[in-house]
Amino acid sequence: MPIDRAALARGLGQSLWYDNISRGLLASGAIAKLVTDGVITGITTNPTIFQKAVESGGEYDAEIRVLAAQGLSAEQIYDRLTIADVQAAADALKPVWERTQGKDGYVSLEVLPRFAADANATLQEGKRLFKECGRQNVMIKVPGTKAGVEAFRLLTEGGVNVNVTLLFSLEQYEAIAQAWIAALRQRMKKGFAVHTLASVASFFVSRVDSAIDAQLEASAKGAAAPVAAERLALRGKAAVANCKAAYARFRELFGKEFDDCRAKGARVQRMLWASTSTKNPAYDDLIYVENLFGPDTVNTMPPATLDAFLHHGAARSTTLLEKQGEALETLKALHHHDVDLGAVCQKLQDDGVAAFAKSFDTLIAAIEKKRGG
Repeated sequence: MPIDRAALARGLGQSLWYDNISRGLLASGAIAKLVTDGVITGITTNPTIFQKAVESGGEYDAEIRVLAAQGLSAEQIYDRLTIADVQAAADALKPVWERTQGKDGYVSLEVLPRFAADANATLQEGKRLFKECGRQNVMIKVPGTKAGVEAFRLLTEGGVNVNVTLLFSLEQYEAIAQAWIAALRQRMKKGFAVHTLASVASFFVSRVDSAIDAQLEASAKGAAAPVAAERLALRGKAAVANCKAAYARFRELFGKEFDDCRAKGARVQRMLWASTSTKNPAYDDLIYVENLFGPDTVNTMPPATLDAFLHHGAARSTTLLEKQGEALETLKALHHHDVDLGAVCQKLQDDGVAAFAKSFDTLIAAIEKKRGG
């Protein structure tokens, strides 16, 4: 009998979500099968994923031509296409949402990247998208920028489920977690329900190692042999250590101090591990999966990573709770070797916003071309 690795992950408190969507996957029933087989319990999307979906083939071409004939702009067409895909995915996931009483079964749709520095624009666009999707098991994605924190708090107060994305540092994560708690308490103060809301904090993983490894390798070149060896030995360790530090803070924030919200039925804001594909071929292909199991977490995986986990992944223990001391020592060692983790993470967030904006612009150009503009 084959090993049900998704069930093993759930037994450790972690949900597996799918970081992928396309019209073809929805129409073929491939996504529905992942859901009904119990492999995935949620879906995440972003402008890069939609860009690849639209550019990779002709799945959307006929609808683009129809919408173009109606006089819609490329951006309006993008809006129609993505909302339709998210609605279809939400419908496929609805049985999961119902079975888990709103804990799982969500699909995420991102606010346009150009609003990342504008709290009010993010707020208004988030409200609009949630209303347009018309599904309770949709999460609106907003970036964890300073403006995004404020928009997230207000969206939550207004009853919108939110996936906060592009979180890299402990400071960025804590600001979001505090905003979730503050928004819940504000709703409670006004007499509004809190048990109907859900949110995840998407903490990015592999990009941290990619950035810090490059720094360590560069600084090792000019260092004495023992120091160079210490720096090179830290490669591939920063990302998991960073996640473990954030998870430890998550457990503190949602401990006894959260009891007043919990008493009203409020959920914790689960941590979601994003960017969990292995970028460095020298590392294990599941380094950012097998080391990040723990209660109240989600791992959203792209297709290749999910396939690898289902084929040969190990899910034996709550690895997030193990070797916490070692993770702390790794972070101390990075600081000792002049790695400014906070600065690295801020640059990664800035670069992430820029990358999504570039993907969106490329996507709009592709739609424009397909519509004959």
